[in-house]
Amino acid sequence: MATYVKYNQFVEDMAQKVHDLFGTAGSGADTIKVILSNAAPNVSTHVVRGDVTELSTGGGYTSGGTSVGNVGARSGGTVTVTATNVTFTAASGSIGPFRYVIAYNDTPTSPADPLIAYWDYGSALTLADGESLTIKFNNGASSGTLFTLA
Repeated sequence: MATYVKYNQFVEDMAQKVHDLFGTAGSGADTIKVILSNAAPNVSTHVVRGDVTELSTGGGYTSGGTSVGNVGARSGGTVTVTATNVTFTAASGSIGPFRYVIAYNDTPTSPADPLIAYWDYGSALTLADGESLTIKFNNGASSGTLFTLA
């Protein structure tokens, strides 16, 4: 199971209104995407997507990542942002190696592509041609909690 780790800057970015992940009527106004990397993230110094080393386009992977279709909901003093599972499938070659799945906000332009969090799979993975990996945000369901703010 992958380990979730948030970037330090994400907390400050929330306070400075960089992110609009809730939107109106519960639909996420900003687009959250996930990318793949094999370089260790640094939660203290990495701030935007350009600070991380993403896999290159190829083998069925597209640089820039895939949208998670984020939606927010509030209950009392808690906001939960959910995401739809994302599947990466190797085609015409392999994807990887990669160890980290990194979430970022693709909408803001200043700063551009601020980082949110990453999941560490513990060791490098490579998808051979035809193999798939589904990033599940809620063990088995088609969508689940990306993160909660309380």
